[in-house]
Amino acid sequence: MGPIRHMKKVVMVSALLLILTLSLGGGVASKGNDSAATYENLRLFTEVLSIIQSQYVDEVPPKDIIYSAIRGTLRGLDPHSSFLDPDMYREMQVETTGSFGGLGIELTLRDDVLTVVAPIEGTPAYRAGIQPGDRIVKIEGLTTKDMQLADAVKRMRGKPGSKITISILREGWTEPRDFPIVREQIRVQSVKSADLEPGIEYIRLRQFQEQTANDLEAALEKFTKNGKNGRMQGLVLDLRNNPGGLLTSAVEVTEKFLDGGKLVVYTEGRVRNQNMRFQANSKRVFSDFPMVVLVNQGSASASEIVAGALQDWGRAVVLGTQSFGKGSVQTIIPLSDGSGLRLTTAKYYTPKGRSIHGKGITPDIIVEGPKTTAAVGAPGEPSTPPPANETPQEQLKRDPQLQRALDLLKAMKILDKTRPGPAGSQAQTR
Repeated sequence: MGPIRHMKKVVMVSALLLILTLSLGGGVASKGNDSAATYENLRLFTEVLSIIQSQYVDEVPPKDIIYSAIRGTLRGLDPHSSFLDPDMYREMQVETTGSFGGLGIELTLRDDVLTVVAPIEGTPAYRAGIQPGDRIVKIEGLTTKDMQLADAVKRMRGKPGSKITISILREGWTEPRDFPIVREQIRVQSVKSADLEPGIEYIRLRQFQEQTANDLEAALEKFTKNGKNGRMQGLVLDLRNNPGGLLTSAVEVTEKFLDGGKLVVYTEGRVRNQNMRFQANSKRVFSDFPMVVLVNQGSASASEIVAGALQDWGRAVVLGTQSFGKGSVQTIIPLSDGSGLRLTTAKYYTPKGRSIHGKGITPDIIVEGPKTTAAVGAPGEPSTPPPANETPQEQLKRDPQLQRALDLLKAMKILDKTRPGPAGSQAQTR
């Protein structure tokens, strides 16, 4: 390497150190030893960068090295923080409706492994038999080890009608199995409703979208109008395998069942503007009937906000298995070169101050879910999920969680009939 070229690299590294130092703002004067330690660590980083540029066997553009370092930094924070290069950042900003196909699957990184939160009912991933907790070890033959979440999502997107193969490792399997899936335009009807039996109703929320709360209210109004004496006698709200969605939608759904002014959820972060409180403020509240909320490992984020709030206020009994535990807020921060950060800036807390993140919601009543054929069958043979158009009556025959929820509501219904009225109560206390 010529002296002029080497000098340019030294100048570039020195400039990088200066920029990183200045980015600390007034930290050196205000934080003393902590800022001095940060400065020394930045010197170490630029020293490594200089050695790579001068001695690594292949010449690597400085930008590639720096981007890799940023990715590694964010990956070390938590599974949900990530670096978006300019291409990824632009793609995230583009309105994608009608422009790409997908699989209908919510992903996360758990223990640095690409993991399925839940497939969305009725989508290609659901029909292929993908299940919550499945680990995706390859996408089109490419290993997902050390793959960023944003990169994995990008690779799974594509033209509707195109095929993709993902390799799944599931609990109970000794080796991965390939799942060929055809991409589709993902359009999800978020609310499904039906009668379980006279007076006891069933509503399933598949995802939290802009119209979910309005569709939910319409279903509740219909049930109330058709109910005995203009009221429902019980409701099963099914949030199983619902990976979440919009925070605003979760709040709007919850406030349909809580009196005005009650806290639904709050967030806390290090920056003051990340501390927010969301309270119930619905014009129409449905609070005169008992409820059971169903959750499982595939219930995440917005689903956990709803279940946690209704549980904390004693408005519903939560039944099923431990939920996923995705309770953090990600903020998109643009950077000067057109790239961006997806950074975790706050965490969600239930009204009683319980952190959802990494813990999930513990049901009041633990009931294991329906048995599946997930762990049996020949390699490469996907399990067969129940049909998306299955009726609740058909579902009851194979679903112990729904059966238990119905039994619980029927018991409450009987107890409500046998409970003494106000006069009888007064007579007993004398």
